[in-house]
Amino acid sequence: MRAKTIKDAYLTAFAEFPKIASQIEYVFNALPEDVKANFLADTYFRISLDDCEPGRGRTVVMPLLGPTGTSRCIVLKPRLEQCSHQFSCYIIAHEFAHAHLHNGGWGEITDREDAADALANHWGFPKQPFEWI
Repeated sequence: MRAKTIKDAYLTAFAEFPKIASQIEYVFNALPEDVKANFLADTYFRISLDDCEPGRGRTVVMPLLGPTGTSRCIVLKPRLEQCSHQFSCYIIAHEFAHAHLHNGGWGEITDREDAADALANHWGFPKQPFEWI
């Protein structure tokens, strides 16, 4: 039996957004092996496309809360397709960091946004200014 991959597990929702799918895969492959294995083994973890339509709302399906009492669902906006590679990868790594940290702190960093930025930076994706391509 073949091992589950990032493509098998999470990228089908991004078929119409090949740049985002490629960037998710790029960031995922840069994560430490234990972090990648944890995501792939977690049946509660999801990566979804934000399908918000003004006036109609969202239909993104969030998984039930996992054993830790937190959701590990990353929701990415389609507009990342028009952002610079560096900015998109930073955002994706930041969201992976939130999921890895169960939306909590990291070490001495208790603010969850600062913690996600610090961990994304630790993984090689420093905070980037917003930039359209």
